[in-house]
Amino acid sequence: MTATRTLNPLPASTKSGRSRLPRWLALGAIAGPVLFTMAWLILGSISPGYTISGTWISPYSPISQPISGLGLGVTAGYMNAAFIISGLLLLAGVVGIVAALPRGSKPVARKASAILLALAPLGLIVVGLFTLESPALHLSGAMLVLATPVLSFSITGLQLRHLPGWHRLGNLLLVASPLTLILFVAYNLSFNQSAVAAGHGIAGLTQRVLFVEILTWFIALGWLAYRRAGLATPSDRQLNALG
Repeated sequence: MTATRTLNPLPASTKSGRSRLPRWLALGAIAGPVLFTMAWLILGSISPGYTISGTWISPYSPISQPISGLGLGVTAGYMNAAFIISGLLLLAGVVGIVAALPRGSKPVARKASAILLALAPLGLIVVGLFTLESPALHLSGAMLVLATPVLSFSITGLQLRHLPGWHRLGNLLLVASPLTLILFVAYNLSFNQSAVAAGHGIAGLTQRVLFVEILTWFIALGWLAYRRAGLATPSDRQLNALG
């Protein structure tokens, strides 16, 4: 006689909760960018200036000063917290986005997209932990946020363009990649440390345009994942979990 085992199905409430998890996580890709943008908009309007390496820079100008300047001075605690919390929310959003991808998403490509997209939120966290007073680490974090999307948007776009319901955004991400590169180069060309210290130039403006452009694409990914995750079948989700 052979023994048989009966596997009891998960309660409906458990399955329903798990099926909704990617949707709610995906919203982090919206909440993180919104929180971050609101933080630099509000704090940038009230900052009296900041001190770096013994030099007092005032007044604070969103046109000439980088967002990281708000991580020093009286706004430091608020802006650095915004960097970290926004990064954590965006990281959760990336997890939700990848989990929401439908059947047909290749496991290797999905993992590559997850790793590359996660670099930007990790960069936000690093920038929040290490201010301009720690220039090497701070710059490393900034490069993760501002430079890696050139590659992550391209790789993710190539993957999404072959998936039903995602192909349009995939094609747009292939345009976003070179656009991000152009804006990144424009920001670097506009940045001059002496000009920033003197309150001259447009480095603050070009940096903000670059940030807004990058985060807008994350918002688009998060919103589509939120909408599409509810349409995924149980078998789709099982395949994604195994991949």
